[in-house]
This record gives sequence, C-alpha cells and structure tokens, in this order.
Amino acid sequence: MRGSSSLKPALTLLAIDQGTTGTRAILFDRSGRPVARAYRELTQHFPKPGWVEHDPEEIWRSTLLVVRDALAKARLRAAALAAVGITNQRETTILWDRRSGRPVHRAIVWQDRRTAELCRQMKSLEPYLQRVTGLVLDPYFSGPKVAWLLRHDPAIARAARQGRLAFGTVDSWLLWRLTGGKVHATDVTNASRTLLLELKSSRWYSPILKAFGIPQSLLPEVLPSSGRFGVTAKVGPLPAGIPVTGIAGDQQAALFGQGCVEPGEAKNTYGTGCFLLMQTGTKPVLSSHGLIATAACGADGRPAFALEGSVFIGGAAIQWLRDGLGLIRSAAETERIARSVADTGGVYMVPAFVGLGAPYWRPEARGLICGLTRGTGRAHLVRAALEGIAYQSQELLQAMERATGFKLRSLKVDGGAVKNNFLMKFQADLSGVPVIRPRIIETTALGAAQLAGLGVGFWSVKDLARMRSADRIFRPGWSAARRRAAMAGWTSAIRRAL
Repeated sequence: MRGSSSLKPALTLLAIDQGTTGTRAILFDRSGRPVARAYRELTQHFPKPGWVEHDPEEIWRSTLLVVRDALAKARLRAAALAAVGITNQRETTILWDRRSGRPVHRAIVWQDRRTAELCRQMKSLEPYLQRVTGLVLDPYFSGPKVAWLLRHDPAIARAARQGRLAFGTVDSWLLWRLTGGKVHATDVTNASRTLLLELKSSRWYSPILKAFGIPQSLLPEVLPSSGRFGVTAKVGPLPAGIPVTGIAGDQQAALFGQGCVEPGEAKNTYGTGCFLLMQTGTKPVLSSHGLIATAACGADGRPAFALEGSVFIGGAAIQWLRDGLGLIRSAAETERIARSVADTGGVYMVPAFVGLGAPYWRPEARGLICGLTRGTGRAHLVRAALEGIAYQSQELLQAMERATGFKLRSLKVDGGAVKNNFLMKFQADLSGVPVIRPRIIETTALGAAQLAGLGVGFWSVKDLARMRSADRIFRPGWSAARRRAAMAGWTSAIRRAL
C-alpha cells in the first residue's frame, strides 16, 4: 500500500490525534496496520504561573500539515480515505466567533489552574455536581474554564449572551473547521468532561449551566462516539465529502483501541499525564475514592461508562528533567540511566507541578524531591522521576479496585512512555499484575480510527478484535511485602507534598 500511487477509493482510514504537546495523523489500512504517520509539535504558552494555553489556529494549521504529510508519505490521494476519526486532548477549552470562525481567546489547556479560586468559591456544590456529572469540582474540567472566560472578559460575555460564540473542546473545534463551519457538535466522551453534562442522560444540564453562568447557546450538539458527524469541506489536503464518523476523547479512544470493552478491564496511558480507565459497563459507578465517572464506548462503539483516575504530570516530568534541569538530552536515555543504579537511594520525586489529580484533587499541592543525601546523583533523580510515574499510577489502581470490587488481572498500557522497559517492569513489580504493551502503541489514534471504521461500515466488531495483539508482557517479580514497603515510602513523600 505504501508504494502505490494510484489506489481504489476507500481503502484507508485517517485518524487525527490532537494531543497536548503535538498533533499526529496516522493512516490505517483494512487490517488495522498503520501505513503512514506524521507529527508536529505544538507551542506551549505559559502567560502566568499555573496558566497553560494553546493557539487554536496553530492547532488547526498543524492538523492540516500532518494530514498532508501522512498522505504524502503513504503516496495516497485523499480520495482513498473511507472516513476520518478524531481524538483529542480533553477538557481544553476554545471559544470562537460563529460568523468569522476565529477564536476569541487562546485555548485554555486542561493543565491550566487559573480557575482554582472559582472552584473554591463553588465548593459547596461539589457533592451535587458529582452526583449529576460523575466529576469532582476541579480546574481540570471545561466548565470552570468557560465560566472564567465569561467573567473576565466583558466583550466575550456580551457576545456569548447574544449567541454569537461557540464553545468546544478540541474535537469540536476541528470538526467545525473540517466541515467548513457547518457542524457544531461533540461526542459524549468529550461532553462528559465538561462538568456541564448529566452523565446518565448524556444531555447538557440546565441547572448546572445556570450555576456557572454559561448560556446554552454556546454548547455543541452531543452525539455518540461512532456514527456520522458530518462530511469534510474542501480544506487543505482534504476534498469535500469525506465522512467524519468517529470522535472520542483521547483516553476513551485508547480504552477502546486497547479492547477494554468488558467491565473490569483497564488500561493506563503514559503521556504528558497518566490516565487510568476501567470499563464499568452500561451503568456509571460513582466513586468515593477520589475517582471520577466518565462516558466510554462499548464493544460496538455505543455509549458505556468507565471509572477514571488522572495523573496530571507523567511524561511531563521527564520533559522537565530535560528542559528544566538539563539532566538528560532525550527521554530515550532515561532507561539506561535508571538501570545504572540499583535503586533511588531513598529519593522520591512527587511531580505535582500543577497540583495533584486523583485520588487527592489538590490543585494547591506542589512538587518536591525528598530523601536527598550527598550520595544522590543524576541517575538517582532520573530513576526517581520514572518511579514517580509508576507510584502515581499504582495509587489509582488501588483506588479503582476499592471502588469497583474488581480485582485487576492485568493492566494494558499505551502512550509514548511505554517504550521505556524499566518503567513498565517497575509498574508490573509495584502493581503485582502483568503489564501488557500492545504491538501498536498508538492506541489512541487506533481507537479513533476503529470508531470511525465502525461508523462507516469499514470494519465490524470482529475485525477490531483481530487487530489487538501484545508486543510484550512485563510480569511482576516482587513480593507483597516489598510492594507495601515501596508504597509506604511514596505515601510519606505525598504527605509532604500536601
């Protein structure tokens, strides 16, 4: 397929994976094999401490560029595309003018903490919000970000009241642009991350909109994750008429791409942050263990539910070692460096750079490194950073088992950091269950492609099951006593961060 310059139509699916640090396009053939990839980094804007922003126009430009590059690498005409699937960084909030299509503010990224004070002011509503939406009241989610924009810019608030603005997470923004401004919609998984959706009914909830001061006219239509969203206009390398038939937030797309479609099955994504999701089936599970209930996809792409725990800083801690401290030149060398010492020498790194997510939900927490001695060296710090990613994920696993009563039998993993064999083995040792790395680690993009493929009849449910295979299984080697001792040291470090 890669070497062919003239192909029959509808032989390939395009997945657009718009993430926090960059935008990726992957083309999948009928067997689910990636035939071409393209990637562009995204500029990160930090206008104030705790604030994180993206340029929505750069997001759009990068999307067109990676689609063009992927098609060129595969030597494909866009007419060979059966459908487009979209997956995206969730909660990141964009407002734009319906007439001009121009953003009225930079995108406020999910990591952004500027709404912490607003959330504190509304804290008494949290039990009510959690019952309705499945979420905790935290700056992480989109609703407070929209409310902040309306409260801090009178021109934006006035235009919103007049019905001139549209709100969307990144999926909605891309869908709007791909369809030439004809479709303002989102899927249920992204909508469930806003704090504005009644989880059980998948409908925007008027009393919550009123509490946040958000006009309903801002909001997109909520649709199932697999099905017809619209068709492309003639934009960039894409011709008019390509159906967009799959959309899911990145973590739900990865859950689906990993084949976690039965209750009790779980996956953990190791990216900028870490996101552990466990499928709970057709009914949401409301947790008192610091976890959130969220929409997900069943085996056929129809709505289902999951429990989720979110670690805000995962792979971003390794970026900090590189860009902030200059301790490493690339993430790839951390495995070798970590293995050069027997342990961390008692050092723990808690990377709470933007607060702590689940199970604590403490936006005011800050990162720390403890246990330092004169014998601490570069390798100990690098190893402590990798171990910190696993410790945070293990806390989520423990909370999830308590909340659901399911005993985890294995953990499926994906994301860029799963290439690190040291991290994966440490996670298996710490959790006491096999860690399964798939052959295709871009399961986020694969899940979006699979949802689109189902939505257009390109694949069947049986086809999807045949695509999923393991690259390597990391088996645990620690005793229960050793796992408890390691977690006790981590718990002590967390208390200091809090």
